[in-house]
Parts: sequence; structure tokens; C-alpha cells
Amino acid sequence: MIKKEKFIITGSSGFIGMSLCLKLLSKGHQVLGIDNMNDYYSIALKEARLENLLKYENFNFRNENILDLRMMEKIFKEFSPSKVINLAAQAGVRYSLKNPHVYINSNVNGFMNILECCRIYKVQTLVYASSSSVYGGNIKTPFSEKDRVDSPVSIYASTKKMNELMAYTYSHLYNLRTTGLRFFTVYGPWGRPDMAIYIFVNKIIKSEKITVFNHGDMGRDFTYIDDIINGVLSSIDKNYFCEVFNLGNSKPENIMSMIKILESILNTKAKIDFDDMQLGDVPITFADITLAKEKLDYQPKTSLDEGALKFINWFKDYKNLSN
Repeated sequence: MIKKEKFIITGSSGFIGMSLCLKLLSKGHQVLGIDNMNDYYSIALKEARLENLLKYENFNFRNENILDLRMMEKIFKEFSPSKVINLAAQAGVRYSLKNPHVYINSNVNGFMNILECCRIYKVQTLVYASSSSVYGGNIKTPFSEKDRVDSPVSIYASTKKMNELMAYTYSHLYNLRTTGLRFFTVYGPWGRPDMAIYIFVNKIIKSEKITVFNHGDMGRDFTYIDDIINGVLSSIDKNYFCEVFNLGNSKPENIMSMIKILESILNTKAKIDFDDMQLGDVPITFADITLAKEKLDYQPKTSLDEGALKFINWFKDYKNLSN
């Protein structure tokens, strides 16, 4: 992206949102971040991420909710973005069992507002966050974009599948160029506190017990944030008409193997409580990244050992912990 452009990034104070904004800002692009700073997890963490962005003169921030259509239309009209990346969403599979309505509101109705604004204001590119959770109860691995995804096992997964259907419709009705990205277990510095690596590191350091579901018989395609951001940037550059891509590491790790890596780096033995599989969870995520390699030149490079070390170093610094 040589030409300097105007981006709207929703969910800009989120984990992936902040990381993407930083990369675009460092390239000299003008970025308007939108985030409602909700309290699903630590607002202090979101504020700390936002502080990193506000250091850039080419960054502007609006504390707004994408559910507010009038406000979104006003922002789009005034800022006139050429590209929009929608990362705003109610995250978390487990929380969707407790509060399903908020997922429909944010992930479906909010996304509808973004699509409408992109249509009305002639946006050139819309890239949006989907999720590996759309594969739901699929048994065949690795998960391919060619697979059917009509067996979601959580409301969160259903909303992400709905996003893909809505984007498809807008592409074909209004010639809007859309790319959906199915993220696979993203982790790294500034990551979300409700994700396994963050939870486990925090509790191992405090000598608290960690809960491991399905008695440890689970695999996750842990994907480091820098690899994910490279995939997002490529999807922006390529600007396909109507595509969906897996962005994963394509190397699923057993949860117990991941814990051993954390134990080794922290030089501390984890205290573990084993439990049954949680409702809405799946035994494995495993991305087939053939299509992303072919059409996005996507090449994840970060091993779990390397990424976990970087995360732990950040975590200790953020929490002001001595080594």
C-alpha cells in the first residue's frame, strides 16, 4: 500500500484492531478508529491499547457503537473512507451462551449498518472478521473454505456465518468488494484476557489452578498476531470481489502441549483441574490455508514456542512483574 489512504477500523481498541491500526499508521495512512469500549473484558486494557494509537497524528478516535446507524452515516459522510475493516463484534463463544442477544445486536445488526454505510458512501473495500467457529461441528480436518458451514454450535458462530451471507448479498447486489477472514485462535502481545493462553499464563504465575476442558484432548490452531496482520494487509491490497479466507497457522497444537510450553518458559508447573467439554466448544480447530497461500501470499511464520515467549514477555511487562 504505497498510496496513502483513509481507513475506518471498527473495533480499533480490540486486540486485532489495535495491531492493524498500528501497522497502517506506521505506513502513513489516515485511520479513524471506532470502538464503544464495552466492558466485556478489562476497559483498562482497551484504554492502554488506545493510548498506543493516539500517539500518531494520523489517527482519530470515535467512542461510538456501530449499532447507531445515524452516527455511522455521519462518520462515513464526514471522513469519506476508501477502505473499511470491520473488526467490531461481541467476541467469545462461551459468553454467547449467557447473553445471546448482545451477539445478534452487535454482530448482525451492527454489521448491517456497516454494509449500508459502505454501500451509500461508495467504499472501495470492505474486509471483515469472520471466525473459525463457523466450522462448528465439522469433523473433517483441516477445515477448508470449500467445506459446508451449516452446523454452528454457538450463537457466536451463527452470527459470523450470517456476516458472510450478508457480505455475499451486498457484493452481488451492489458490487461491493468484500473479503471475510476466518481467524483461528489469535494470540500474542496485547491479547484478550478471555483467551486460553492469557488465562493460563496469568494463573500459572499466580500458582492458581487452570481448568482444562475435555480432559486435555483438544487441539487449537494457535496463530500469532503478526501473521494474522500480514494476512489482513494482503486481503486489503488484493481487494477481491467476494471472498472468504482461512487465516490460521495450519499446525494445531494439543492443549497439553501448549501448557508444557508455557510451563517451560515460566519455569513453573501448572496446577490443573480437568473437566468435561464445555457446551458450544469444539475438540479441534485446524485451518487449511491453501487458498490464502495462493491468493493472499499468506505464509504464517511464528511457532507457538516463539509466539508464547513474546506474549509472556509482554504480559510480564504489562503487569509490572519481575522475571
